[in-house]
Amino acid sequence: MTSARPEHGAGEEGSPWFRATNLPEREPEPEYPYWQSPAAPEVPYDETMALRTQEARRMVVTQATPAPGTEPAGAAPGSRSIPGSRSAAHDGSAPGSGPTPDDVSAPGPGSVSRAGAASDGPVRPTGGRAERRRAAAKGRGRRRAGKHAPGGAAAGSSAASVASAASTAPERPMTRVEARRAARARKDSVGVVASRVVGELFITFGVVMLLFVTYQLWWTNVRAGLEADKAKKGIEEAWAEGRKPGAFEPGQGFAIMYIPKLDVVVPIAEGIDKEKVLDRGMVGHYAEGALKTAMPSDKQGNFSVAGHRNTHGEPFRYINRLVPGDPIVVETQDAYYTYEMHSILPQTPPSNISVIQPVPQGSGFSKPGRYITLTTCTPEFTSTYRMIVWGKMVEERPRSKGKPDALVG
Repeated sequence: MTSARPEHGAGEEGSPWFRATNLPEREPEPEYPYWQSPAAPEVPYDETMALRTQEARRMVVTQATPAPGTEPAGAAPGSRSIPGSRSAAHDGSAPGSGPTPDDVSAPGPGSVSRAGAASDGPVRPTGGRAERRRAAAKGRGRRRAGKHAPGGAAAGSSAASVASAASTAPERPMTRVEARRAARARKDSVGVVASRVVGELFITFGVVMLLFVTYQLWWTNVRAGLEADKAKKGIEEAWAEGRKPGAFEPGQGFAIMYIPKLDVVVPIAEGIDKEKVLDRGMVGHYAEGALKTAMPSDKQGNFSVAGHRNTHGEPFRYINRLVPGDPIVVETQDAYYTYEMHSILPQTPPSNISVIQPVPQGSGFSKPGRYITLTTCTPEFTSTYRMIVWGKMVEERPRSKGKPDALVG
């Protein structure tokens, strides 16, 4: 026969299987009247208690406030007990020593609890840990805001709020005198205005010069090339129609010059007028007054022409590169006239017209013949002097026989 074994921990002292003879006897728990709760032990002071606010503090008021001047049994003088504490048991006070006060307030003079009693001792914190932390943080913020307020209360505005209000406050309107002074200070001085004007003038002048250089070095060549091509085409059309004018008008084209070494093909017009001939990209024939020279078809003479070295088509820019024996071909309506370069005069004054005489001086020719003279300005981009190139005719070939070898090769 087996008996039911009691559950573990239940009735251990009277259990037949567990009989402990050395266990200390339990102290009888004191019984308290229903109106009295054991006093709470002394709680050390915590700075967060002083920062607790009425909103975060849990006040449990379940008992009546004792009569003025009476102290609960077992409590320290000037201290307040908390309902539900066990201070009576620890202090040795006997049960029935009287009701304990149920109002609790935070320490500090002038502070009042929810029940309306002033606090004069430390208070045991109530609620959970998170609630106590929130109450402490909120109390610190209010203490900083009202640090300088009378009685420690938060009154007025802090320095940050004052600065913010000052920054957002509307500015005071200036007086008439202040407005005039500010306007006078904003005006530029005479020196600043003058320097700006001078700077703008220099900038304008620089832009104008840049445009002028672009026009001279680029646009004049483009325009002269177009006009020269147009004149060459007109000459070829007139030859195709068989027109033979008795005399050429100034500016009228009548021949075409080829310099194979320089890859030059340029029309030749009557006269050396700058606007009508030279600036239009053509080569001009000396044919007026004391400067009149022979035509290629003449049996004797010096066929002399002029052309630009820079800008306006610049047909004679590189004639200084010619060497003796280089061919120079002149095509007319009836024939091809081939010349060979003979000599060059690098520099001579513009007034020296002896270079275009029938027997030019300084050319090395000593007797009359059929010569050609090319004249242009030098140095480049100036018209201070003239450069002269001479040549001698070596072949006259009718156009009906085709181009000469100098153009075919």
